[in-house]
Amino acid sequence: MDQTSYHYAVMRRAIDLIDRAEAPMSLEDLAGAMSMSPAHFQRLFSAWAGVSPKRYQQYLALGHAKALLRERRAVLEVADAVGLSGPSRLHDLFVRWEAMTPGSFAREGEGLTIRMGLFETPFGPAVAMGTEHGLCGLGFTAEQGEAAVRADLRARWPRADFVEEPDALRPWVEAAFGGEGARLHLIGAPFQIKVWEALLAIPSGQVVTYGEIAQVIGAPRAVRAVGTAVGRNPVSWLIPCHRALRTTGALGGYHWGLPVKRAMLAWESARAEAREPERGAA
Repeated sequence: MDQTSYHYAVMRRAIDLIDRAEAPMSLEDLAGAMSMSPAHFQRLFSAWAGVSPKRYQQYLALGHAKALLRERRAVLEVADAVGLSGPSRLHDLFVRWEAMTPGSFAREGEGLTIRMGLFETPFGPAVAMGTEHGLCGLGFTAEQGEAAVRADLRARWPRADFVEEPDALRPWVEAAFGGEGARLHLIGAPFQIKVWEALLAIPSGQVVTYGEIAQVIGAPRAVRAVGTAVGRNPVSWLIPCHRALRTTGALGGYHWGLPVKRAMLAWESARAEAREPERGAA
């Protein structure tokens, strides 16, 4: 296990402890429950989250999602005004993407070669898939296990040829989590791609509701269908379905496990907070 996955493993165990606690846990209590000294635990945790365990607990609270909804500034409406086609800004990455034609989608990947590999990420191990055009699949294994995630992603394109070539995908995966840019190949039905395109317009540290996505793509009554499309997003994190919430502010579901979704939202909020002094200085 490399340092990235080790940090996530520490954080994941800490989330379990926080969830079981009846009140916020002190640094000393958290560290003791994990058999670490407070200084060592704080150092490891802060290296991953960018903030203290105490501050991170505030971001993990379910009420934080509702606060984000109250504070946002018409995120998708602004994106819609400038158009959703072409490159879109995504958590300080510029994502280049293209979509498979409807005809190719209908053939379920027949004639398509998809490369696969397992990679370490800030949210634990993840299975990545890609064509010659870019990443077409990314699934996190922390909750379901590698075999289940591989089977899930492969089942989406049952007639494709799959080859294990992690080295071919590594530059794209490292860029995706390193802030250098990313290339995507969206493989889905036209309605799904419209939903995923809208997701690409949500900035890091902000959230929207399924209903708002439905409004932006011109299908205001298709909230349930939007939710299904969000859940079928094949490229998690890069297409940020973790930023889509129910109208009530509840997290809703997440295909790769709610603990991963909560970790992503809190991780982004922590980094958004860390960047605020820099914005003020500018």
